[in-house]
Amino acid sequence: MKAEIIAVGSELILGSTLNTNSQYLTKRLSEIGIDVLYHTTLKDNRDQLKEVIDIGLKRADLLIFTGGLGPTGDDFTKEVVSEALGLELVLDNSIEDDIRSYFNKTNKVMTPNNIKQAYIPEGSKPIKNDLGTAPGIFIEKDGKTVVLLPGPPREMKHMFDKYVMPLIKQDYIIKVVTLKTIGIGESNLETIIKDIIEKNDNPTVATYAGDGLVDIKIVARGDNESEVMKLLEETVAKIKDRIGESIYSYNDEGIEEVVFKILKEKNYKIAFAESCTGGLVSSRFTQIPGVSEVFDRGIVTYSNMSKMEELNVSRLTLDRYSAVSEETALEMAKGLMDKTNVDIALSITGYAGPPSGEDEPVGLVYIGIASRDKSKVIKTRLNGDRISIQNKAALKAFNELRKFLLNM
Repeated sequence: MKAEIIAVGSELILGSTLNTNSQYLTKRLSEIGIDVLYHTTLKDNRDQLKEVIDIGLKRADLLIFTGGLGPTGDDFTKEVVSEALGLELVLDNSIEDDIRSYFNKTNKVMTPNNIKQAYIPEGSKPIKNDLGTAPGIFIEKDGKTVVLLPGPPREMKHMFDKYVMPLIKQDYIIKVVTLKTIGIGESNLETIIKDIIEKNDNPTVATYAGDGLVDIKIVARGDNESEVMKLLEETVAKIKDRIGESIYSYNDEGIEEVVFKILKEKNYKIAFAESCTGGLVSSRFTQIPGVSEVFDRGIVTYSNMSKMEELNVSRLTLDRYSAVSEETALEMAKGLMDKTNVDIALSITGYAGPPSGEDEPVGLVYIGIASRDKSKVIKTRLNGDRISIQNKAALKAFNELRKFLLNM
């Protein structure tokens, strides 16, 4: 299904209001495999709206309008859409009752123009507005689906999620799988699975890049669940054969959650010693409910003195190799093991930038991991500004920890 989202409102064109509705709707529609081909934004103008509707009906199967459903003179989306579809507006008594009830509950005065909101195109389905007075409208005509929603984001999101999404999905079964990857760039990933992306329209396959992560979203549709699951499983297997080591989750879990589950399964305790990330690894990890079962402590040892005092890193190592080195990362991890009663210790040290001297290669990071019987250090180079490097370093640390644990 091809979709177009049409946002109506002069305030959007003037820039006084940010159009978050189109972004939200696109994200939600993509989750069920509907391709949003166009975003159209226009001011409150009947002629322009009529032109946009005529074009939209020719190039999309689903049109979703936001805005222009209020009671005032410049709210005419419903009237223009009805005219374009050749439908009469009729009074819906249940909507009128809902509007009157809303004003009674909120102790507001209902003006005569509010009755305008109770008129809907003949044959359409009203969409209840639990948070305001402007109902939405769901129209199916000549193989096209047209949805009208109010402009206020709070009302629009609630109505779309609670009422519109089930109507859109009612004719077929939709299943979504998200493969979460790390350590492989989006352009490289797309090259590796390009043929799978291009050949598949069911399931659809698309990549979405974040800061250091790339998600692969697979959406399958069909008449029965077994058919849909078969489509998903076949596509997942093809992708796994090519990039299996880069996939850290098959069910939309964050990499921190994956590490937490592995630690919990193995009944391991862990501790972190951080320098360049300043506690970010610990912060991300402690956002997981129940993490106290596996997490002992996190230490930020930013200065050389703190590394020596808290982790027993030798002054000789710091003087000879510097604080950002394989040797220091290893001593940090081993020192943390000696200081605590954990099964795994992770250390991280690096240059997040900006440089304070000529000898600081910004983005150089060392990650140390130690257990009671083995240890390793990973050297990596990361790009971006200070915040980006810190985020990428934390993600890299979790991924290296994941791989270390799986090999124990």
